[in-house]
Amino acid sequence: MEANETLLQMKYARIIEQIAADLSISNVDAMDLFYNSRTFQLISQGIADLHCRSDRYLAEEVERENETHSFSFAVGNKEGEEQAG
Repeated sequence: MEANETLLQMKYARIIEQIAADLSISNVDAMDLFYNSRTFQLISQGIADLHCRSDRYLAEEVERENETHSFSFAVGNKEGEEQAG
């Protein structure tokens, strides 16, 4: 199923607002998280009709991605520091 581009842009805006509210961050930071997420890539490619999911669900997916990525990044830094020391 192919979604109307205007409707997708409106959906993206709602998801970004939800992420900003959930994480208490600015809309600009939320936009950065969203547009750099795997979830956004999948939605924009039309994979599994993700655009049909609720805004809340998709915002939570992006937030989970961010938690996983942040954790992996932190672990990577810690290991790098141990090797250097």
